Amino acid sequence: MQAERIIAAHRGALENPANRFEKIFLEPDADWNPEEDVLPRTQFLKDHSQTVITMNDSPDIGFRAGLNPYRGCEHGCIYCYARPTHEYLGFSAGLDFESKIMVKEDAPELLRAELSSPKWQPQVIFMSGVTDCYQPVERKLKLTRRCLEVLAEFRNPVAIVTKNALVARDVDLLGELARHNAVQVMISVTSLDPALRSIMEPRTSPPAARLETIRKLAAAGIPVGVLVAPIIPGLTDHEVPGILKAAAAAGATSAGYTVIRLPHAVAPLFEQWLGTHFPDKKDKVLNRLRAMRGGKLYDAQWNKRFSGEGIFAEQIAQMFEVARRKAGIANEGGELSTAAFRRAGSTQLSLFS
Repeated sequence: MQAERIIAAHRGALENPANRFEKIFLEPDADWNPEEDVLPRTQFLKDHSQTVITMNDSPDIGFRAGLNPYRGCEHGCIYCYARPTHEYLGFSAGLDFESKIMVKEDAPELLRAELSSPKWQPQVIFMSGVTDCYQPVERKLKLTRRCLEVLAEFRNPVAIVTKNALVARDVDLLGELARHNAVQVMISVTSLDPALRSIMEPRTSPPAARLETIRKLAAAGIPVGVLVAPIIPGLTDHEVPGILKAAAAAGATSAGYTVIRLPHAVAPLFEQWLGTHFPDKKDKVLNRLRAMRGGKLYDAQWNKRFSGEGIFAEQIAQMFEVARRKAGIANEGGELSTAAFRRAGSTQLSLFS
């Protein structure tokens, strides 16, 4: 058990499953023991993307424009739905996703160029739509902060979701955007149990630190809410009322939730994790997920993938709604505004017009 705890404190996944797009796969030796093997050190690799704003047309996502300075995430959340995106880069959705981080070093400059273009239609940009923009390396690289500087200069609205208390570092820029109703921050809280957090989300901020972050942002006048995500039926669903109550006490003014999603390689990784850490709960959790997903562990249908369907999905929805009302939290944050948007240099140019 001691070795297991050491691994859990550093990484979420226990192995590197085969990439579904690759024909060649390195199989570990038969006597390989993940509890004794040295964990991979994090590598940071340059991402050569020529654009930084990505667009989507999914009908069940409340934004079109996304911005992700990093691909892959050192937080290592075992349930992360973004893990399979690393397979498009030739990596594994397992340990590679947590230890091979692609860095968009030019993200702030690319963002400035795209916002300066006459083709850009001012709209909300969502940060952390794929991987967390405040993952640990952000403390050093400050790419997210530099992107926020650009967004604040243009006064382009931004919505942020993060599990890291580091977001409070940028309270000055978030406050500037808040003056123009151009920012919303959602702090994701999955569990209030520090022990569970340490094995489920190994390199994220502890629950108490996330609540303190809500308190700091609220005190600074920045619209901040709580995202109970993902809810894992049979493991964390009972914590929903407590999370909402604690978040409300800290100053959260909006709340939302999603149910765990297990696309592609995430399902076997999550099953393995359950079997290692919660063997007594594994069948209960997986059976409830199947009951919510039409007999499968994942259903990608729009408008169902975030919440599921059936009696357990209805119970979660009702429990969340009752707990939200009891905590006195709004269902969702207010609509952000693009009214204050300005092109870079427009103030100076207007002097000569």
